[in-house]
Amino acid sequence: MVKKGSTEERDLVHKLWDRKFAAMRAPASGGATKKPLPDVVAGNGKKYLAIEVKSTSKEVIYIDSIQINALCEFSDLFGADPFLGVKFKHTKWLFLSPDKIQRTRNDNYKVEKNIALEIGFEIDEIAGKDVQVKF
Repeated sequence: MVKKGSTEERDLVHKLWDRKFAAMRAPASGGATKKPLPDVVAGNGKKYLAIEVKSTSKEVIYIDSIQINALCEFSDLFGADPFLGVKFKHTKWLFLSPDKIQRTRNDNYKVEKNIALEIGFEIDEIAGKDVQVKF
């Protein structure tokens, strides 16, 4: 059975609540609005996270530049750390800051599973440590 994106988003929200973050899915993300909304927003009063969520059973995830640009725009306005949260089949959640995501020839983005496993942050890292994020 393949999980839908909303199922993965809910899973991530629950994991953030378990780490003492108030977290919610943005109900109008994914093109339902012209506003730059990420899939998940979370905060604990000290740290704020904006996360665009992608999951796949394949070895590579492709992301439109519009989504990454919107994530960065929202994060800048909100004061959140922007992350792409990726969930490959049979892996834990991994998080990449926008400046670490590989660009494609047509100016979009891609994340390869082996690279995400090598450079991605784990959920406890983005929830607890001060991660240096650039965008």
